Amino acid sequence: MGKDNNPRRVADNEAMAKLRMLRTSPQKLNLVAALIRGKKVDKALNDLTFSRKRIAEDVKKCLQSAIANAENNHGLDVDELVVAEAWVGKNLILKRGRPRARGRFGRIHKPFSEITIKVRQVDEMTGEQA
Repeated sequence: MGKDNNPRRVADNEAMAKLRMLRTSPQKLNLVAALIRGKKVDKALNDLTFSRKRIAEDVKKCLQSAIANAENNHGLDVDELVVAEAWVGKNLILKRGRPRARGRFGRIHKPFSEITIKVRQVDEMTGEQA
């Protein structure tokens, strides 16, 4: 009598994680996301661990969450995972200001962003998707 289960939003050999309300601009976050796109997850984790960008620590948490989702929820092999996609989106912007000369008001925007990471299991021998 109840509703049917929702179909999966990702393929059977994929898992994803999303992190919202990151206190950085999407442009800066996209630089870190570009650092890990297409890499194997262990190499991507190393790159994020030793990155000097402040936001890399939060991106690493999101990647670890995607890996855990793949392993626990979908039964994928961690050693064969690659970062298939990593995309960045805008979130809210806090609008602050500062008084300026001659009665004017200087706007200060404090942007938030979000990142979605999708990992995919790839067969190591052939290099194709499992």
